[in-house]
Formats: sequence, structure tokens, C-alpha cells
Amino acid sequence: MALKVAVVMGGPSPEHDVSLKSGHGVSDALTRRGWAVESIVIPRSGSVEDACVFARRVLLSGHPDVVFIALHGQFGEDGTIQQLCEELHVAYVGSGPEASVLGMDKIASRKLFERAGLPVPKWCVADAQKTIDLKQITGWVYPLVVKPSDQGSSIGVSLVRTPEELPAAIIAAGQFSREVLIEEFIQGREMTAGVLDGTALPVVEIKPHQTFFDFTAKYTTGATDYLVPAPLPEEVAGRIQAVGLKAHRVLGCRHLSRSDLILRPDGTPVLLEVNTIPGFTPTSLLPKAAGCLGISYEELCEQLVLMASQPLARRVMV
Repeated sequence: MALKVAVVMGGPSPEHDVSLKSGHGVSDALTRRGWAVESIVIPRSGSVEDACVFARRVLLSGHPDVVFIALHGQFGEDGTIQQLCEELHVAYVGSGPEASVLGMDKIASRKLFERAGLPVPKWCVADAQKTIDLKQITGWVYPLVVKPSDQGSSIGVSLVRTPEELPAAIIAAGQFSREVLIEEFIQGREMTAGVLDGTALPVVEIKPHQTFFDFTAKYTTGATDYLVPAPLPEEVAGRIQAVGLKAHRVLGCRHLSRSDLILRPDGTPVLLEVNTIPGFTPTSLLPKAAGCLGISYEELCEQLVLMASQPLARRVMV
């Protein structure tokens, strides 16, 4: 008898709608593979605490064997739902609470990446509620990138071309996080490196039709081209994969992750961040990369459930 899988999606984050696309894609795929699937939509309204209460009640009543977390942003990627699954002793797809917290916190993860010798952009932190100390960026060359410290999908991210634009960009990012990351804008090719079950996937190149790969470029049909696999010399692709795999291990991720990088013109990859729950629609980047290895979207979803379900002793609910 197939295990019962609860696919959790939605949630109280700005990425609610994106999460629904991932979750429905996973639910449909697993259903076609013969799994007993329950789709759980966490309400958009309410606080993280409200979402926890809702999720706890639904999971306890449904008694799933495995939870496939298709949540993005707050509550989904920040370790909250993962900690809840741990407390309920139910298996789940993806990284544990600690790695999830680090992946979501761009400041904490940057510090770990630097300590591990991984190449990252020059960066500093600003408090959105205080006067900006411009001494931190003296001598920096514009444009700069300003982003919230704990959001995904390029939410709240701005490309700042002049010093006069900086205050407004910090205020915009500050709507989502008090701490704001300011980093150098690196000119180069955008790449993403996925990891599946400890193995580096083929590199994907992202080619937005505009200068900056923002939320609109990510989610507007036809606004971005994706080259799968990226047209790169084998040695360069290997360097990108090595950075993605090391970043995955530094954060302590499991099952899957996707690292976003910029490839400088000299062939040096620069790590931007790691997504512990990457987008999971049939056309999302990690499924595209897995497809290069002959792993279909349905097979990928099923493989992740099987990874999470071992050992089956974790199935016992409190």
C-alpha cells in the first residue's frame, strides 16, 4: 500500500501564489504515480503562529506518512514547518530546521560561505529603521543590489544605479525585513546549480530579457530564457557545480537545494544564495536540471518522497 503524502503549500508569505503552483504541480505528479495524496493549503491571512496552529491540526488529523513541503518564504523555508514536522515525528521532504533557517537568512549564510572559502559578492548590512552609514560602501562602484535579508523570489530587491536611489531601495526592502543586505552588482551570466540527494545536477543558465532578474522576470511568461544545460565548457560547469555542492553541504542541506550564482567573464563563479525549497512547478529550474539526467518531473517528486520516507520508523505521530 502506498504511503500517504501530504503536500503543504500556500502560507502567510508574499510567495503564497508561487507556492500554490509548486504544490499543485507536486500533488498532480504524485497522484499520477499512484500515491495517496492530500493537498493542504495553508491560509494566506494570519500570522506565522496562526499557520502553525492550522498546520498542526491538519497534520494530526490526516496522519500523513510523508509531508512534501512546497511552501516558499516565511513559514515554509525558515525552518518553522520543518520544526513542526520534527515535533510531530512525521517525515518530510527537504532540509531540517537548522539548515532551513540558515538558507533563509542571507546574512548568516553569507558569513558561513565566507568562512568556508566560497566566493560571494562584497556586501554589508543596513538597518532599515536607522540612518544609513554610507561609510560602509565608500569606494563601491554602482550599481548596487539591495535586498531583504530573509525573502525569496527576488521580493523587495532593487538594482540601485546611483547613491540618490539607495535610501528608497532600503525602505522598499525594509518592508519585508528590518535588516537589509547591500551588495555589489556583479556583471556576468546568471547560473543556478541544483543538488539532488548529494549529487550536483547540470547547470542552468538564466537569461532575462531585461537587465535584472527580478520578480517580474522570474514569473512573467516569456520574460526570461533558460538554457538547460548551460552552454559552458565542461571545466567551467564543473566549477559552478562544485560551488553549489559545497554551499549545500556548508548549510547542512539534505535531499535537494538550488544555488544561485553569477559567472564572471573570467570564468569565476560567485555564490549569491542557496534555496532550500526551490520552485517546483514542472517548468521550474531544478526539475529542468533533473530532466537533463533523464529524471522526469513525476519521477523527481517520487524520488524525494522515497528519500524522506526512510527510515519508516519516523512515521509514528505523537
